Amino acid sequence: MTQGVLALSLGDPAGIGPEIIAKAWTALRHSGPAFMVIGDADLLSAQGVSVQRVSETAEAVATFSSALPVLDQPLGQAVQPGVTDKAHAPSIIQWIEMAVDLAVKGEVRGVVTAPISKAPLYEAGFKFPGHTEFLAALTADVPMDGARGPVMMLTSGDLRAVLVTIHVPIAKVASALTQEAIIHTAIVTAQAMVRDYGIAKPRLVLAGLNPHAGENGTIGDEEVRLLAPAVAALRALGIDCVGPKPADTLFHDEARKTYDAVICLYHDQALIPVKMLDFWGGVNVSLGLPIVRTSPDHGTGFDIAGQGIARPDSLIAAIHMADQIANSRAAQVRP
Repeated sequence: MTQGVLALSLGDPAGIGPEIIAKAWTALRHSGPAFMVIGDADLLSAQGVSVQRVSETAEAVATFSSALPVLDQPLGQAVQPGVTDKAHAPSIIQWIEMAVDLAVKGEVRGVVTAPISKAPLYEAGFKFPGHTEFLAALTADVPMDGARGPVMMLTSGDLRAVLVTIHVPIAKVASALTQEAIIHTAIVTAQAMVRDYGIAKPRLVLAGLNPHAGENGTIGDEEVRLLAPAVAALRALGIDCVGPKPADTLFHDEARKTYDAVICLYHDQALIPVKMLDFWGGVNVSLGLPIVRTSPDHGTGFDIAGQGIARPDSLIAAIHMADQIANSRAAQVRP
């Protein structure tokens, strides 16, 4: 088992987070990576696993094989599975803040976040679009080497798909794209491939926006006007990036062997191939942060919460990914 521990924030307590955390611990308790949950210990104990309340990370490592270690931060309100409640919002936010604080202080190796529901957080006054932006704000003053994100990357199998725009309506994607955003996303990605994945000379490919990558400007001009110049600028910076390439030829088995990460321009361009390759095991990785952060590539699952049928595959993959990135970063700072 790798030394040290990851911090896992509980997420929305009314969702499948408590269930999949309990199942992930059951699967990983003997092999690791070890993690410590920040959340309500009673809620996790109700999942039928042995729980140990801890006060520091050393205790978590020592107890992980025999009990799920929890830095207990009680909710104070009842939880009805599948029913979101804005009364839970302060605790959800606190759990995330505590996990990030531990990572910033170096007391944990990284942060894994269970799914949250944005609606109850917004009702309670939460000002961020989601986890990623919140973590970026929490770590904004933390020094780091290289370009700062956050940049969202989704992974499954051998595919790493990075997003330039995220939750943007498809009708607004073209107008939301800029050369600056594409270049910045690619720089963050290239640096993360080196720092977080140990790839000395990362190969990037930029997906086209239009069918057939625009057919030399005959099916939309974004490839000629925005994308090709961005690729040229990246290559001038010494980054191995090619494109824009037609998106419909980028994701099959042979194509994936030609690059280390693909820069996608909108949500479904990345998410559809990721989920086709491994619907249950995809991972969301935040690139360009001074801390390690991963999460499952799925939501709160309110429709199945409390039924005992939620699968922990994506959370387990996220825990392994956080461990891998933490190891890569640690290896690069050793004398």
